[in-house]
Amino acid sequence: MTQGAQDSADASGVPAGVPVVLRVPAQPSAGDVDRAAGWCVRGADGPGATGPGGREGAEGPRTRVRRFSVRGQILDALRTALVSGELVPGEVYSAPALGEQFGVSATPVREAMQRLALEGAVEVVPNRGFRVVERGARELAELAEVRALIEVPVMMRLARTVPVERWTELRPLAESTVRAASSGCAATYAESDRAFHRAVLSLAGNGQLVQIAEDLHRRSQWPVPSGPVTRGRADLVADASQHMTLLDALTARDFDVVQSLVREHFAGA
Repeated sequence: MTQGAQDSADASGVPAGVPVVLRVPAQPSAGDVDRAAGWCVRGADGPGATGPGGREGAEGPRTRVRRFSVRGQILDALRTALVSGELVPGEVYSAPALGEQFGVSATPVREAMQRLALEGAVEVVPNRGFRVVERGARELAELAEVRALIEVPVMMRLARTVPVERWTELRPLAESTVRAASSGCAATYAESDRAFHRAVLSLAGNGQLVQIAEDLHRRSQWPVPSGPVTRGRADLVADASQHMTLLDALTARDFDVVQSLVREHFAGA
């Protein structure tokens, strides 16, 4: 789709007065990450209604998309629904049904789902919609291993070359992950967690590295059907606390602790 065509679809797909969810920018501030907590607020749709894709009694994504900029908003909302488990692995969802829940036309939903298909989150089911991919614990372990292979050596290089004051500048983002974890909302924490890792890896000055690492990170946050739908609050808080401890070790230039913490962080991913 051309830029003009997409703009047209976005504009026509959103009725005036529909409620809004603001996007978190590519490089969010700590305040931006905190505002993402609004993603966990449910909409007015009551339980027991027909769920997306015609699943009776199922509750679909509750996020309502506001008239601000539809491009990316639907994608953000669907990614949030994936992390929270509202989009269930193995289930098929139709673009028109999801569009009705979000208050938009099927077009932006279909485009967002096609993007998720490229990312491996869903697969196209001809004449029906999109099926959320079922993942196993082995895939999750493989993602953690690949992330460690990429991020651990980069982190160790940055630990030895980045000035202490640069690590201090990242403390507000680390504190935001702690607040997000304390909320108990897996989707809010997922965003703040990626923001922190993205900011750290950005210090390497390699945009391709940041993009690949974030894609792997996002995939690792999708729940597996064989395990709990979402991580509990205690797990999120423990994970977030490692960010603060890591910054303390980086500021103290304690390389042994840095290496141990980074490896442990991925082992528990």
